[in-house]
Amino acid sequence: MALLLLAAAAVTNVGAQTSNVLYYMNLPQRTTLNPAFQPSGRTYVGLPGISDISFRLDNNFLSFSDLFSGGVISDSTVTILEPGEDLDRFLAGLGDKNSLEPQASVQLFGLAFTVGEDLRITFDFTERMDGNIVLPGDLIRLGISGNQAFMGRNIDLSSLRADVRYYHEIGLGASKNITEKLRVGARVMYLAGVVSGSLKNNGMTLTVNDDYTHTVDADLSLNLSAPYEFLKDSEGIIDKLAFYEERFQEGNDYISYGLGLAANPGLGLELGAEYRFNDMFAVSAALTDMGFIRWKRDRSEVSCNTTFQFNGLTMQDVYDESLDFDELLNWAIDSIQNSIELSPAPEPYSTLLPLTVTTGFSFTPVSFFTAGLLSQTRFKGKQVHEALTLSGNLNFGNIFSTTVAYTMANRRFDNLGFGLAVRGGFVQFYALVDNIPLRWNEVVDGTESYRLPENWNTVHGRIGLNFVFGNKVEEKILPPM
Repeated sequence: MALLLLAAAAVTNVGAQTSNVLYYMNLPQRTTLNPAFQPSGRTYVGLPGISDISFRLDNNFLSFSDLFSGGVISDSTVTILEPGEDLDRFLAGLGDKNSLEPQASVQLFGLAFTVGEDLRITFDFTERMDGNIVLPGDLIRLGISGNQAFMGRNIDLSSLRADVRYYHEIGLGASKNITEKLRVGARVMYLAGVVSGSLKNNGMTLTVNDDYTHTVDADLSLNLSAPYEFLKDSEGIIDKLAFYEERFQEGNDYISYGLGLAANPGLGLELGAEYRFNDMFAVSAALTDMGFIRWKRDRSEVSCNTTFQFNGLTMQDVYDESLDFDELLNWAIDSIQNSIELSPAPEPYSTLLPLTVTTGFSFTPVSFFTAGLLSQTRFKGKQVHEALTLSGNLNFGNIFSTTVAYTMANRRFDNLGFGLAVRGGFVQFYALVDNIPLRWNEVVDGTESYRLPENWNTVHGRIGLNFVFGNKVEEKILPPM
């Protein structure tokens, strides 16, 4: 299990900030970060699958450089498991809460238009997927390096959790100038859940005994809203998780299930404001992703509220080839299976969107250049993710927009971002990335070699084609205070 988690972490960094590069670019998509913003172009249309595609993979504890000791791919590939300075450095760098967070979204339809001089109406329909897995640092240390350092200790694993969901988002927003200097905006969202899995941790401790066995005291529950069911064997022990095959005989069955808008309902709200002191200085703030989804369809729940014991074998035994990984996994599963119970009639459960608080300050010395300072705080369960971004932004009307940004986030201080938008006629193309690797290593695999990012633990990109019609009336230069 540890090997799978480490491999996944190498390409994920769920941190979990939305795109900071986008904030000061002249694009319709920037209203997703602050509903008070009004990009140029009186009318915008986004079409399915081409106008806005975004993905993000984050982790805050593992980089590519951790996987390949000395830049060499060994037989096991994940050479981080080999005892030595590299492994010691990795284990020492673990935090109390080590997170993996994938995110992806595809806009199916987008529309924005301006009424009169300054009333902006927006509408969008977007498919979203996001996940959050948090691993306690001591759990990773125990799984990789073994029991010796934990003999006789109680390890607090209450931060262990997981939450994965796929849902539809339908948003309707509006923004308008309240005064010459102040503009406000709001967006309401109807959320329709498709599938969800949520691990709730009410408390979990692990004790390493003198005979190297582990005693676990756990109060956990796993909630699912998906077309799966837990099945028991002849002895009444949960044996497997089975898919409802009889309900999906044709392709239309999958489509109707996925497009259901009332099965798992939810609501969301976003608020934003922008205040321009004069033509050079402005501040902005936004609260986004305030909302919840109530999961009611195809509910199943298993729980573990007991004390159980299992052997103390670790991934190090697998690396030493004294144990097969399948054997280790089967022993762990057998120990847990006897301790979990299936709820006969599970109640609906709710999950919250990751509330995000954004504040920004901008300085525009000339009409085409803006220097921006942006703070973004994202609340994901019990975790708080903070990002601070400095950016330089060129905006030549509707034709050309580009941004270079530097972000401090995810325990790293080397995140360089870049964005580009070009418009010809009514077609606007854009692409941006928040994390460009600055340092690269050569990794050798036998007679071949590869160049891979050295400290890359975040991947985020956004790309699309917008259809923008007309030009907004240029905003008047505001008088100084």
